[in-house]
This record gives sequence, C-alpha cells and structure tokens, in this order.
Amino acid sequence: MRMMGESGSPSINSTPSSSSSSSIFYFSIFHNYPLITAVFAFALAQSIKFFTTWYKERRWDIMQFIASGGMPSSHSSTVTALAVAIGCQQGFDGSVFAVAMIVACVVMYDSFGVRLHAGKQAAVLNQIVYELPAEHPLAETGPLRELLGHTPLQVVAGSILGIVIAVFGYLIHTGLN
Repeated sequence: MRMMGESGSPSINSTPSSSSSSSIFYFSIFHNYPLITAVFAFALAQSIKFFTTWYKERRWDIMQFIASGGMPSSHSSTVTALAVAIGCQQGFDGSVFAVAMIVACVVMYDSFGVRLHAGKQAAVLNQIVYELPAEHPLAETGPLRELLGHTPLQVVAGSILGIVIAVFGYLIHTGLN
C-alpha cells in the first residue's frame, strides 16, 4: 500500500484518513511479500538448525529454535531473502534494493567476522576461568557463550537458502496475483 502525494510520487506525510483504511493497513502487512519471505527464511533456517543438531549430536535441543550460530546462518538467510525479495518486487536497480543489499552484506560480514572471533575469545576466557584456583573471586563465574558467530560455509548456506526462498516466494506471489 503506497501512499501518493499530489504529484503522484510517494509521500511520507500521507496517512490513512478513515478507520477502515487503518484496518486495511494493519492487515496489509500479511500481504507484504518481502517481509513474509524474510520471516519464513528465518523460521526455516532455525528449524534446520534444530534438525542438524539432532543429526550431529543425536539429541533434541529445543533451544536451537532461538539460538545464534550453527548451520545454516539464519541471519544470512533472513537478510538475503529480504534483499532478493525486494529486488524481485521492485527491481534490482532501485535504491531500496541497494540499501537492503548493503545491510545484508554488513550483517553477513559481522556474523562470520566479529561474532565468530568473539565466540573464539569466549572459549579462551572460559578455559582461563576454569583453570583458576577455587578461592579466586572469578572461579565461580558462569561460562560465556561460545557459539556466537558462523563459519563462512554457514553464512553461504544461509544466503543460498535465503535466495531460494525469495525466488520461490516470488513465483508463488506472482502466481497468486
């Protein structure tokens, strides 16, 4: 639902004028193809993590539905699906796609760069604290989370998942319209 100003161009200041328009606005969010695609990509990636944990460790871990780290990267699948969906819907030459693509690149770089190294540092700190004498004030400190980031393979897998979901979503979306 794009609001148009007097010149026919999108207007930021336009608001729905009646209560029926505002209720349509709230329900229109369920028809937002890029948003639905991104949320679905996130949910599917998190679900895959749940099953890959069972496959690798032979145990069910319900926390994998909300955990960070692991295969595939849900951050990568979410932002890639969003960027590709925007590109499919509005064109790959638009500024909205450009912004979505830059944000996706920053998120993916952060997930295998900064967050991966923070997790490695947490592992070293946990080992140091574990080796402290019992009388040391930090000896009772709980362990830091070590699985924060992703390997490049996990990021690429998440990106591929996001692209596939966005393309299939676009085909479904255009087939229904």
